This record gives sequence, structure tokens and C-alpha cells, in this order.
Amino acid sequence: MRLITPIDTLDAIVEVPGSKSLTQRALIAAALACGESTLIGPLASEDTAYTMKALRQMGVVVDDSDPKAWMVQGSGGEIATPDKDIFLGNNGTATRFLTSVAALGQGRFRISGGERMAERPIEPLIRALRGWQVQIQSEAANGCPPLSIDAAGLSGGETVLPEGKSSQYLSSLLLVAPYAAQKADLKVEGEVFSKPYVKMTLAVMADFGIWAEVSPNMNRFQIPQGCYRGTRYQVEGDASGASYFWAAAAITGGKVNVANVPVPSLQGDAQLVPLLERMGCHVERSEGGITVQGPEQLKGIEVDMGNMPDVAPTLAVVAAFAEGTTVINNIAHLRIKECDRLAVMVNELRKMGADVEEEDDRMIVHGQIGGANLHGADIETYEDHRIAMCFAVAGLRVAGVKVHGEECVAKSFPDFWERFEGMVG
Repeated sequence: MRLITPIDTLDAIVEVPGSKSLTQRALIAAALACGESTLIGPLASEDTAYTMKALRQMGVVVDDSDPKAWMVQGSGGEIATPDKDIFLGNNGTATRFLTSVAALGQGRFRISGGERMAERPIEPLIRALRGWQVQIQSEAANGCPPLSIDAAGLSGGETVLPEGKSSQYLSSLLLVAPYAAQKADLKVEGEVFSKPYVKMTLAVMADFGIWAEVSPNMNRFQIPQGCYRGTRYQVEGDASGASYFWAAAAITGGKVNVANVPVPSLQGDAQLVPLLERMGCHVERSEGGITVQGPEQLKGIEVDMGNMPDVAPTLAVVAAFAEGTTVINNIAHLRIKECDRLAVMVNELRKMGADVEEEDDRMIVHGQIGGANLHGADIETYEDHRIAMCFAVAGLRVAGVKVHGEECVAKSFPDFWERFEGMVG
């Protein structure tokens, strides 16, 4: 348990670890590349450790002895058959990405994870891979891991992803598509959620030498055959991790500069900053990073967060300190994250006295000036790193906030508590 101590003032410069999303995408591209790659400033965390271990099981050489520069010897798309299961904990990104990577191999692959992973859907990806002639099964026949794959490569040609509810399904298919036996033509039915993450995937692919053709509404992709080129790749600072420090400035009326999230950023979660501006914050963007200055009084807003779900919990905490109502729309996909984040955020905010409504795909926070209705509470994290970090922010203004299971931050931000305490002095 960690008791958060409220503060009176805040003026800090912070650096965050490398982006988890970019690190995992770059690891996949580098692993499949022809030649050696160097990943500069990557994120070393529980999730990326699972990804690296799995890639090593597939015959890829990854040297992470230098924490600031990982060396990856590309396999040229040749995937070895592991001698044991690939276990990925609760790393949803890696589970989805490596399912498609495994399909490039030859032989039997089994992909499993923790208890929560066995509840997280992957059926749309299964169906799309079957369109490329992949023999893949959900062992429990419920569309969730564990998965069994009798791999024999990808046929390519046309396949359909039956829904875009998780952008990770789409990114998974895009990353392996250049290695199909014929040019890949990928169609997506329904709305594509979290489009910035898809654009991020396409940008990483381009940095490694493969350019996909994309329809204007991002529901059709044609990916040429080829091999990624080994390269030197700089990983941006993590905008999702930065969100907690920007939120700290917002609710305390303080000032925080996150020095290593670039302008512009590939990460959709950096778009939290304009939302904080709408709530009254002053923002400065420069080569020195992004600075947020909190106002005397925050105000509620209405927003669509379909493209940045990972920072919706952060905004919900900020909203509890804002005058008026904040409506956070289009967030049904929060329910298939490490926990049901929509329900959990409502529950834990209510513990603190917040007036919050939960609907199927949105959250409504009726804030009071400075969080006047809020009080301390014991916060359960449900082993979800983002729940722990966003409620740490709430404790900067409200005495008695106790975060239980705080070690779960290791999933994406292992030294969060050290950097958080360094920010507040």
C-alpha cells in the first residue's frame, strides 16, 4: 500500500521512459528485419520483457544489456518453433502482435497468459488470420487465449478483420503482412477505434522500410511484400506515462514540463494535452518538451476519447476536480483492457466521494471546484497499472488516498513511484 501525500505547490521538469507502444512495435519490426537494428531509449518494463522473451523463443537475438540501446539481430522473417509455450502474462499488445508473428513460422505454437488474459477477446484477429489460411484455435472455444497455432506461413491476398474495436488486432496484421506469400489486402469492417495507434504502426513500418497503401477512412490496407530493413530507431518518451504528470499540474495549479515527449508526437495519447487546455490549463510546446500549467479553476468538458483510451482514466481523475460536468464518450473498449477500466474508474472515484455515472460507452463526472466533495479512500488497482498511476495524481490534492497493489506499475513504468516522488520533491 502507498499513501499519497498532498502538496501545496508544484514546479517540475520530468522525463518519462520510452513509449511502451512504440517499443513493442519497434521490437517486432526489428525482429523481422533483414539486418541489425538499434532501439534507442526503449522502455524496459514487465510488458516489454515478455515481448523480448517470446521473440528469443522464436529464435531472435535481442541484447538489452545496455538499457539505453537495445540491439536486435533481425531474422529476415524466419521464425523458429519454440520448445515450450509462449507465456505473455497480461500483455495484451504482445499477445495480439505475437500471435501473428507465430503464424509466420512452421510448426506448433501455443500462446498463453495470465488469468485476465484468458478473458480478453482475440476472436477478430483469429478470423482475419484464418483468411490468410492460418490454422489457429482458441483452446477454450471462447475467442480468448490460450491459442494453438499450427503455423505454415501466411498466404496473403485478401482477408477481413471483422471489427476494429481493438486497434491491436489491425496493427498485428499490418506488422506481419509484408511476409505473406502474396501481396496482402486487408479490409476492416465497422469503425476503427484508436486510429492514432494504427497510424503509429504504419509510421514504424515506414521507418523500417515498408510503406502500406491506406484508404482515406482507414478501412482498407494494401501491404507490399518485402523485408523490414535493420535501422537505428529512436523511441519517443511515453505520452501515456506523461499524462499523470500533466494531470498533476492540472489539478494542483502547478507547472510540469515533460521534457522527452516530442512535438509533434506519433502517440495519440499526447492529445490529452489539448483537452487539458480546454479545461483551462496553459500549455507550452517546444523542442524542450510539453509544459502544462494548471489554472486557478478547471472546468468540465465533453470529449470523444475513442482514439486515446489509455488516458481516459487520467482525464476522469482531472474531471473530478473541475467545476461542472465532464462527459467522456466512446470508451466502451476500456472494458477489455487489463481490467474493466470504465467500471473500475467509476467505482474507485465513488469511493472518494465523486459523483460519477457509468453508461455502456461513456462516463459522466459531475465535478466540484477543487474536488470539494472528495475525501481519502483505499483504492484498489485490480492489478492495472493505469488505475494505480491516475489515483496517485488524485492523492496530490486529497488527503488519505491509499493505493493498494501499487507494484502493478511495473507493467509499463517500473520506476513511476521514484519519478513521481522526485516531481513533488
